[in-house]
Amino acid sequence: MNIDRLKEIREDRDLYQKDVAKILKIKQQQYSEYEIGKRLIPINYLSELADFYNVSIDYLLNKTNVRIPYPKNK
Repeated sequence: MNIDRLKEIREDRDLYQKDVAKILKIKQQQYSEYEIGKRLIPINYLSELADFYNVSIDYLLNKTNVRIPYPKNK
């Protein structure tokens, strides 16, 4: 799975892997493996990152170039 956007969006926000790992409550090494595609990132982490970056999961997964998140269900 190509998830280069995880690194791209993190660097755009001037964050380090350790910063994002702290948000997800995981080790930096584990997050690094998600960024390089060595491990598949669980959907719950994708959801947390999408909320944190205010983008859609599809944007993080390179399925769209539209950054705007989907509307929340009421």
